[in-house]
Amino acid sequence: MEQTTFTDICGIVASIGLILGYLPQAIQTIRTRNTDGIALPTFLMTAIGGIAFMLQGLLHKPDIIWSLVLTNFITTVCSIIVFGIKIYNDYFKNRG
Repeated sequence: MEQTTFTDICGIVASIGLILGYLPQAIQTIRTRNTDGIALPTFLMTAIGGIAFMLQGLLHKPDIIWSLVLTNFITTVCSIIVFGIKIYNDYFKNRG
């Protein structure tokens, strides 16, 4: 097996694993709007890391690493949504 084929397979398997591991928690948080057990810095740093990994995948030469871009796009969008819900919940809880 060629080195690039092996690394592509590793990237795809890693992408699927990360999405399947991360998405259920993000979906549950988005549905229930319950952010009591969530640390705000975690989702902020996850979003920042996801953006950096997307840039790495997009700027990789000679070819874009699509598994890196797609995985981190999905996790970044979810992280930003959960981060927004957490900010909203914390703001209104502390206000009342």
